[in-house]
Amino acid sequence: MGMVRHKIFFLTPIMIIFSFFFLYPLVILVLTSLRSEGDGAMTLHNYTQILTDPYYSKALVNSLLLSLAATVSSLVLAGLLAFFLARNEFKGKTLYFTLLTFPMSLPGVVVGFMVIILFGTTGVMPMLSKWLTGTPSMAFAYTITGILLAYLYFEIPRVILSLYGAIQHFDRTLEEAARTLGASPWQAIRYVVLPTVFPIFIASGALAFSTSMSAFGTAFTLTNDFDILPILMYNEFTLSFKIEVASAIAVVIGMICVLMNLTNRIIMERGMR
Repeated sequence: MGMVRHKIFFLTPIMIIFSFFFLYPLVILVLTSLRSEGDGAMTLHNYTQILTDPYYSKALVNSLLLSLAATVSSLVLAGLLAFFLARNEFKGKTLYFTLLTFPMSLPGVVVGFMVIILFGTTGVMPMLSKWLTGTPSMAFAYTITGILLAYLYFEIPRVILSLYGAIQHFDRTLEEAARTLGASPWQAIRYVVLPTVFPIFIASGALAFSTSMSAFGTAFTLTNDFDILPILMYNEFTLSFKIEVASAIAVVIGMICVLMNLTNRIIMERGMR
């Protein structure tokens, strides 16, 4: 009985803080998203508007496609780099690994400005191409290519960190056993290594997708005519003063990220059976 009271004594303040700083704002956000702009009546109009109005639905599709492209690209590139680093020892490996993961410490706005400096209208690469060929090119900072490049810059380090540990701690004797049974190096990797690290691979993809879906600082720096949900939410709240629509967009982003992470959990649980 005394142990139960002891636990309640310590858990109560934690639950109060959790409820006040997480549950309460979340409930208010959802309730606000269900309010009508005019009379404040409860309605699903804000959500149907996001799905049916081309102004909002286009931004939703753009966000999904951009996040998917960033996720797939980061998984492929980071997967190859993580496998190489985990399987090879060479001079300067620690420095190389540090440089690859350094972008994680940079704010999204800084990453956006780096892309502008390199690929903006008067950036380094366009000016270099103009000096070499006479015509400027590679000025794609404010296009979907520029945003994708910026997303990859901070997504790849996250995926590398996740996959590197899984590959490094993989039991190499399993792979060697497959080789002794006649499997080629590629077959050993495909049928022994990849199934083992697959749950971590999926988890890294879910994290990359959620991060890309909700990224604001980088997108705010680079978006011009290319609308995505985080920027649309900001504009609806600060420029149009449509807090109900902005709240609905926030809920949609959150629901997509939660759904992605729930899918990840299901896949990981099945992979561990």
